[in-house]
Amino acid sequence: MGVAEKVLEIMLAEGQPLNAGKIAEIGGLDRKDLDKAMTKLKKEEKIVSPKRCYWIPA
Repeated sequence: MGVAEKVLEIMLAEGQPLNAGKIAEIGGLDRKDLDKAMTKLKKEEKIVSPKRCYWIPA
């Protein structure tokens, strides 16, 4: 499983908007890898931001 898939899995499991720091903490992910994965997910429109710096699955 790639980092992007893990990020989506964490977001779905939590069921609430999360910031990148919380996602990294929950998943034990490196922040640099997380930022790359989130950029990819944003471009693919798989995540959206309901408020500044917080993300949910689209």
